[in-house]
Amino acid sequence: MACKNIIITGTSSGIGLEMAKQFAQAGHKVLAVSRNTKPVTALNHKNIVAISVDITDENQLKKIENYISKHFKKVDVLINNAGYLVNKPFTKTTTQDFIDVYKVNVFAVANIIQIAMPFFTKGSHVVNISSIGGVRGSVKFPGLAAYSSSKGALINLTELLAEEYKNTGISFNALALGAVQTEMLAKAFPDYKAPVSARDMAAYIVNFTLTEQKYFNGKVIEVSSATP
Repeated sequence: MACKNIIITGTSSGIGLEMAKQFAQAGHKVLAVSRNTKPVTALNHKNIVAISVDITDENQLKKIENYISKHFKKVDVLINNAGYLVNKPFTKTTTQDFIDVYKVNVFAVANIIQIAMPFFTKGSHVVNISSIGGVRGSVKFPGLAAYSSSKGALINLTELLAEEYKNTGISFNALALGAVQTEMLAKAFPDYKAPVSARDMAAYIVNFTLTEQKYFNGKVIEVSSATP
């Protein structure tokens, strides 16, 4: 497979870090975006460039645009993997909690897609990492009102963009993940042990991202073997 230019957000740990590693090992060029770049930098891989960005700060997002325009020229894959979770009873979840969650899980995703849009070409693939908790009709869990509703909004955004750009050859899909053993899962469900590791889920997403844009657009794929 030809070398692809890949952008991944949320690469400081878990699935994002594993994806950066796997894409790079397969010979693709990776721009790894996260506030903490130390874990990615520690990989010391020639195919990975890590930049520190607070994706909720629109001024900092210019770092992504500058890198694309200077080094990538085009973007083959954008994976919006970064996520933020608040786990509180609904009556104790403040407006600021909702704003903080939506800033990462929805608003930043929209901003980054807008930045990358001029660099997409026919065959480019945008994959938004959502949650099974954001899927209509799925099991919902107490304490995750802000998080799960934001992931539902992300799914709708994905579907809308697929429709708006359906004649461009750019694909937009959402993966609604179930339980994966990550730091975020431990925050939401401290005593639960997921049957899927971050490395295994990353392998699935890498393969999906590189191969399935020909067959899926505007779809929500539920990738869930278990939930807490």
